[in-house]
Amino acid sequence: MTIDSLRAKRINQAGWDLRVGKGDRWTRPVGPEVIARARRGDWSVVLTPVKAVPTEWFGEIAGLRVLCLASGGGQQGPILAAAGAQVTVFDVSERQLAQDRGVAERDGLALATRQGFMDDLGCFDDGHFDLVFNPVSNLYAPDVLPIWRECFRVLKPGGILLAGFMNPTVYVFDPEAEDRGEMVARFRLPYADLKDLSQSELDEALAQRHTVEFSHSLDSQIGGQLQAGFVLLNLYEDRHPGRLISEYFPVAIATRAMKPR
Repeated sequence: MTIDSLRAKRINQAGWDLRVGKGDRWTRPVGPEVIARARRGDWSVVLTPVKAVPTEWFGEIAGLRVLCLASGGGQQGPILAAAGAQVTVFDVSERQLAQDRGVAERDGLALATRQGFMDDLGCFDDGHFDLVFNPVSNLYAPDVLPIWRECFRVLKPGGILLAGFMNPTVYVFDPEAEDRGEMVARFRLPYADLKDLSQSELDEALAQRHTVEFSHSLDSQIGGQLQAGFVLLNLYEDRHPGRLISEYFPVAIATRAMKPR
């Protein structure tokens, strides 16, 4: 692990703890009414900004052993648990995991939590899970290939990986210009906050969102899943309402892949 990699991981671990305190969208637990509906079979979750994952991507949810990877915040994990899955939520942020435990306690859900970095799932045995649910999160990881390898390892043969990730083209454009209503190509890919921003820009970014981001090519996102051994089954794209860039192209991609039997 490089110094920058370790630095990024620690920044993002602390940053997500801070985001919980500030009420970030992805840190706000679902309400009891959402859990009640899920128990009745009326549920949906997202891998990307807004588009619901097709329920057929899950198959039969009851009894499914699910790893919600880098998915803390009291949202997807509790919904899937209420729908009947055996859920473990894995996240770097202890405060995010506390949101999941809070929903589980409030609504009487059986749900486990484990803390750690998404590229090291050594606390789980080979072939332990039926499904890995990994919403957009690997933009916070310097390297995605170890993540796909670990997902492959902890899935049983025939297991499913559902993953969301950013369209790398997003990182070409200057976010400050976008805030002014302009589309300005500024950065070469691959992009990294720690490499491509000036110190003053980095300081401002950390003050606003508390985390650092990395672009990853489709070679490493989709190709990386294939290199890890997965078979790609399906995908869709999604946009981000309210972002100018989303008027020009989809900002996120979701994939469904299988570990061969």
